[in-house]
Amino acid sequence: MPFKIATWNINSVRLRLPIVQRFLEEHQPDVLCLQETKCPDDQFPYSGFRKLGYGHIEIHGQKGYHGVATISRRPLEVVERRSFCGLIDCRHLSTLVDVDGRRVLLHNFYVPAGGDEPDPEINPKFRHKLDFLQEMREVRPAGEANTGSILVGDLNVAPLETDVWSHKQMLNVVSHTPVETEGLETVREGGGWVDVMRQHIPPEEKLFTWWSYRARDWVLSNRGRRLDHIWSSADLASALGRIEVLRDARGWDRPSDHVPVIAGFG
Repeated sequence: MPFKIATWNINSVRLRLPIVQRFLEEHQPDVLCLQETKCPDDQFPYSGFRKLGYGHIEIHGQKGYHGVATISRRPLEVVERRSFCGLIDCRHLSTLVDVDGRRVLLHNFYVPAGGDEPDPEINPKFRHKLDFLQEMREVRPAGEANTGSILVGDLNVAPLETDVWSHKQMLNVVSHTPVETEGLETVREGGGWVDVMRQHIPPEEKLFTWWSYRARDWVLSNRGRRLDHIWSSADLASALGRIEVLRDARGWDRPSDHVPVIAGFG
């Protein structure tokens, strides 16, 4: 079952279409899941993907904010565009893809960032994030025979001490507070999801997928966080071949502050 999937918070798909095309040409995943597309559905740049052989595109977008897109060389079937916390803000898309006779359920997520103040009593954005994580507990791998499951996206939480540049200094910073890290791990463990990035790369090793635009020299400071994740059902985790975090993409022309993560199965 050779299958390669990538996830990338692109921070505006129209603005960064050239580097997305470069990524697809160089790495050729079967499926690319984008987050923060910031694009209404009727303005999505379909042709830019189709000319590279990615003719199957499903989107859930809105003007200026949020948005997810799943782009594939294989046929896709939409399962759900789910709204969380009673809001219609385009943060989830699930699809089915056929991989050599086996169905794979793909969840593409963009979890709220949560603002700057890690106190839900005074910061409604943080309250929203915690509520979103609570509702994510309902998202579980498919129960059907011959259907594996993968959950990817910008989950906006760095759960392990080695997922941030300094555990001690980040404990009170949104994305690494205990209430967030425990909340995300409850989602993962409760659903039986496997963190395949950490299956491939030991938890003792630092691993980042995001570097702030605010850093004068992001390479030198290396104050990163692992905000982007790939989880799978246990059956697919056993077929994991490799994980690649494309760190160099942070230095491409007009980059996103996130980089692509690629998982190969089979």
